Amino acid sequence: MLLPPRLLNLPLQDAIKEELQNIFLDKVISKLGLCISIYDIRKIDGGFISPGEGASTYTVEFRMIVFRPFVGEIISAKLKESTADGLHLSLGFFDDINIPAGLIQKPSRHVPDPENRYKVLWVWEFNGEEFFVDGIDEIRFKVISVAYPPTPIEQQGEPFAPMVITGSIDGDGLGPVSWWQ
Repeated sequence: MLLPPRLLNLPLQDAIKEELQNIFLDKVISKLGLCISIYDIRKIDGGFISPGEGASTYTVEFRMIVFRPFVGEIISAKLKESTADGLHLSLGFFDDINIPAGLIQKPSRHVPDPENRYKVLWVWEFNGEEFFVDGIDEIRFKVISVAYPPTPIEQQGEPFAPMVITGSIDGDGLGPVSWWQ
C-alpha cells in the first residue's frame, strides 16, 4: 500500500489506518461484502520510498469488519419504498434490499397508498383480517440471495448497486414485527 506524504506527520499506525479507511470504508468488495470499519492492523512491513514518488510503500496485514449476510439469515430493516413490484428495505447503512412481490406473505395484494398516489401498500390477508406493510414497524426478512452484479461500463438511469440482497417475508415470524405480537 502507498502511504501519501501528507500522512507522514502522523504516527505510522494511525496514518496507515486512515489510508485503509479511505480505500475500503463504505465500499463493496465483490464476493466479500460492504466494508464497515478497519478492525485492527496486525502487521506492517516495508517503508520503502520509490524514486520520484514521495510516497512510502508498506505491506500491511489487517482485519476489517464486513457486512456480508448469509443465505437464510433473518434481518430486521425499515421500509424504504413499496411498489407493485414489491418492497425495498433499508438497514440505514445499506439500502439495496429487495423483497419481490412473489416473496411476500400469501395471500397478499397491493392497494393504492392514500398518502402517496405513486406508491402502494401491501396487505396480507389472514383468518379474515388484513395486515398492512405500512412502514411503521421494522420488517423481519429472510435473505434468499446476495448478488454482486458486474460493474457497468456506462452508468445509465438508476445508480449502480454493487451488492443486492433479495429477501422474503413469506414465512412465520417474517414481515412487520407487529404482525406477530
